[in-house]
Amino acid sequence: MTSRTLYLIACAAPPARRLTIPIRAAQRAGWEVCLLLTPDAYRWAAEDAEGNLAELQALTGHPVRHSYKLPSEPDLLPEPDALLVAPLTSNSLNKWASGISDTLALGLLTEGIGRGLPIVALPHWNNAQGRHPAVRRSVAELRAAGVTVLLADEHGGDGGDGFAPHEPRRGNLDAYPWELALAALPDA
Repeated sequence: MTSRTLYLIACAAPPARRLTIPIRAAQRAGWEVCLLLTPDAYRWAAEDAEGNLAELQALTGHPVRHSYKLPSEPDLLPEPDALLVAPLTSNSLNKWASGISDTLALGLLTEGIGRGLPIVALPHWNNAQGRHPAVRRSVAELRAAGVTVLLADEHGGDGGDGFAPHEPRRGNLDAYPWELALAALPDA
């Protein structure tokens, strides 16, 4: 089987504390996984006892990236064949839909649309955030650009499979549907 490279891009939401789950599942499905984090998600991984940055680096075999490199520095990661952004916060969703690239994670996502890469997004926010009008607009814009946004609920979703926002401070970390995001990735 030809090696396929998946960029797993994670934002600072509670499921980012369980990134070993999607990494291992994607590897079992034949993906070489590179992990990229928003700056706050990186801080969680580096400073939080549950973050286990060293474990994530060892598991992927690549450095965990969170900031832009200098132009004179070499690329440390192979080119991606697909992007999975999970968890995707409402903050990153709205910036991404607006074309803002102020972090490495957002830069790769905005560029990924322009490059025509397969992109799957699995959100994680509460239903109060999901009621903001910008969320619905941003989901629609990204879907129109070809991004698979897995959101199932009346606040931005289409009633299909995906993440269903929860009441504020009442999320169930064990219910986050990693398997749906991995199933939505392109086949070899």
